[in-house]
Order: sequence, then C-alpha cells, then structure tokens
Amino acid sequence: MIRFKQLAAALAASLALAAQADINVGVTLSATGPAASLGIPEKNTFALMPQTLGGQKVNYIILDDASDTTTAVANARKLITDNKVDIIIGSTTSPNSLAMIDAVSESGTPMISMAASARIVEPIDAKKRWVFKTPQNDIMMALAIVTHMVDNGIKTAGFIGFADAYGEGWWGEFNKIAAAKKLNIVASERYNRTDTSVTGQVLKLIAAKPDAILIAGSGTPAALPQKALKERGYAGKIYQTHGIANNDFLRVGGKDVEGTLLPAGPVLVAAQLPADHPVKKSAQDYIAKYEAAHGKGTVSTFGGHAWDAGLLLAAAAPEALKKAPPGTPAFRTALRDALEGVKNLAGAHGVFNMSAQDHLGLDQRARVMVQIENGGWKLIK
Repeated sequence: MIRFKQLAAALAASLALAAQADINVGVTLSATGPAASLGIPEKNTFALMPQTLGGQKVNYIILDDASDTTTAVANARKLITDNKVDIIIGSTTSPNSLAMIDAVSESGTPMISMAASARIVEPIDAKKRWVFKTPQNDIMMALAIVTHMVDNGIKTAGFIGFADAYGEGWWGEFNKIAAAKKLNIVASERYNRTDTSVTGQVLKLIAAKPDAILIAGSGTPAALPQKALKERGYAGKIYQTHGIANNDFLRVGGKDVEGTLLPAGPVLVAAQLPADHPVKKSAQDYIAKYEAAHGKGTVSTFGGHAWDAGLLLAAAAPEALKKAPPGTPAFRTALRDALEGVKNLAGAHGVFNMSAQDHLGLDQRARVMVQIENGGWKLIK
C-alpha cells in the first residue's frame, strides 16, 4: 500500500512538473529574400504577442527561411526535432508553406500558415488535417475582383502571375470565376519572383488589348509587371491581389501603381470602415499595438496574418492545456483539435469560425475592395 502511494505521489509530481512546461512556438518566415516585405512585418508582430497563454509561459523560436522553399522545410524539421515545438506558424509564402506540410503531418505538429493559397488547407486529408491558415483564400478574393470588373463594364482581361503555387492558384480561381461571369480572358503570362524584366510577357499582354489586367504577385516583385505596363503605355485598368497590401509595394511602385484596384483584408483600411463593421475594433486594436512599436502608418496586412495566427493560438491553447501538458504528443493533438473548434474569433482580417471541413474559417466579412489613391489605400464604398 505504501509503495502504491509513493508511486501515485511520484506520478502526481511528474504531471505537475509537466504541466509547468513552457509552450514552444516554432516560427519560420521570410525576413529576407524576395518575400521580405511580407515577412518583416510578420516578424515584428511576434514581438507583440503574449508571453503567457493559459498560465503557461510561451517561447517563440523564430527562424528566417530567406524566401526559400528548401530552407523553410529545413527550418520546420529543425523546430520539430531540435526545439520540440508544440506548434509551427509559417511560412510567409505559399510554396514554402505547401512544402512544409509533410514535416508537420509526419510529426503530428499543428501548423498555422501565413500564406494565401487555398491548396495549403484544401482538400482536408490525413496530412492537411494538421494545417490551418489565416490569409483569405484565392477564390474569395478572385470573386471580388471579377465581380468588380464585370460591374464596371470590363469585357476582356489579361493575366500575369508568379510561376509558382501562388500564381497558379490565382490563375485557377480567376479563370474559373471569369468563365462563370462571362469575362473573356484574352492572354495569360507568368514570371518568376526574382525576374528583373518582364518585357516579353508585357508585350504579349498589350498586343491582346484587354480592358483590364490582373497581376497575381505578392510583395515588391508584384510591382515589376505594372511598371512595365505603364512604360509601354497600357491605359486599361490594373488589378492586383491582396499580396501587395503593404507600404513597400507603394514605395517601389510609386506613381506607376496609382489607381490600382485590389481586394484586401479590412485591417488595411480599418479607420475607413463603418462603425458597425465586425472587424473594425479588432483590426484597430492590432494597428494600435503595431504602430506604438513601429510608428504611424507602418502596419501591413501581412503582419495582420501573423497577429491572427497568434489570436488563434491564444484561443486554442487554454483548451488544449485542459487535456495534456505542453511538450507532449497529446498536447499537440489537443491543440490541433482546439484550433478546429475556434468560433466567432474576431481578428485583424475577419471573423474566424473553424471546423473539421474548414481550416481557414473566414467568410465575406474578411474582404473589402480598395484603390491606391495619392500613394495610399482608399476603401471603395
């Protein structure tokens, strides 16, 4: 009997110590390379996140993948194997995030991506059941663009996008919705994020004489086709994706991006939202924290994706802690389950309602149409 009591006491002590273990959050993002203008505000945002969740200390272990897919995968495996993280947040770009899925699913580690492609979480299968994301899906934003085009009398459109998962994902959704809306796509081109010239592609686009052109790129590399189009005298409407929604794009694009139309998360124009918009308060809360640290006008939508990942973790962690201590497979599984159960969470970009069938959880409240005007972002009413 004494021996049993000693064992029980030892087990209780062991569980108590385990319950005091820190929550380790592994982060891989693109602080350098072509996607740096996206990754830097994400990295800055992690410094604003809570240091405790559910009474447990949180450690954020942040690695730079330099916008490189191979490095992103290596970072994910290092965080899982060496740092024993409970969750991974990242990466910044769609190709990197897609490449990381095998590593997180094999280890049973939940992941929240800060990249846009719907393919990161769809279709949900044995691997993607471990993966969630915060940016709006391509189809949601593509629908906003095509609807705006059609409503404004545009009959023909051209397309130029990244020659990677981001560009191809956009091409698939844009092409599909355009067909449904009777919008005729007359030209389709690709380019690489690291290209320094797109003259050939732009000449082909202009020769097709589209009423409007959609550029499916992200960060500062998305300015390249637009500047080339302006240099060649293209006078039609130019649309971009939500991948350009930061001030670095405005700086690089300059006068050549004036008048650009794009869908974006509400955080980009939070002050211009009507008072009853469901995201206005939560978006402004993030903006206030970020600008207090980095100055007025420094917020981008990409930092907002990181902030929303942190909010999802903050909502899920207390629930997971009720079932298992950090640092265990059971905690990682409980955290995955809790993320899937998040409901009515207002973030910087929208209201999240996750489910077993939806690992994004956003609806149409997560998008607005915006125009670049006088070097800034203007909400289109």
